[in-house]
Amino acid sequence: MRLLTVTELTKTFYVHHLGRAIPAFRALNFTLDAGQFLLVSGKNGAGKSTLLRALYRTYLPTGGSAIYESRMGSIDLARCADVDVMRLRRDEIGFVTQFLRPRPRVSALDLVAEPLILNGSPVDEARARAESVLGDFGVKRDLWGAYPTTFSGGEQQRVNVARALIAPRRLLLLDEPTASLDRAARDSLTRLLHELKQNGVTMIGIFHTPEEIRDLIDGEIHLEGEGETHVVI
Repeated sequence: MRLLTVTELTKTFYVHHLGRAIPAFRALNFTLDAGQFLLVSGKNGAGKSTLLRALYRTYLPTGGSAIYESRMGSIDLARCADVDVMRLRRDEIGFVTQFLRPRPRVSALDLVAEPLILNGSPVDEARARAESVLGDFGVKRDLWGAYPTTFSGGEQQRVNVARALIAPRRLLLLDEPTASLDRAARDSLTRLLHELKQNGVTMIGIFHTPEEIRDLIDGEIHLEGEGETHVVI
């Protein structure tokens, strides 16, 4: 089943103080079926994270289309209304970033359980599942009731990944999720990604150590910089 069809997708930034446009990527074409894993590679500054943010609509694409086959029907991620973007983020599309921006005075447990609660799960069930996921990622039980704003970078990243992956998603965008994780936490994440793929979750990911997830990869987009790309599916 086809889940995503990207056609001539382009993102250009206009730098006003320089008076010129800087391309991140241009005329990008690829398709993804349900359950496929696409690796995005390229040097720093080539536009890898920009691509994920354009699909998540943190950035508005400059041109082209990204047709996503949602449960509500076909939606162009490059042009759809903000209300549709928010609904997709809540129900179908997840974004895992290497940076956590936790709300003050919200415990790690409540932060991780929140996506399940928003999806209608009973609070007790959501918190129990959050405890299990936090444990899998090596977050010490003593920290579950503490505020992630006080955690180290590595501990924050564990909470970040746990929150992003706890709720079911059809499409996951992964922006270097292992960047601040130790080997044990990376192994836990890799196992979870295997489970998600077996359950049909489609993923597009940037990984600092792609060899650790090599057997998950079905295709690759290599961004050359200056808008140039090389796609192998």
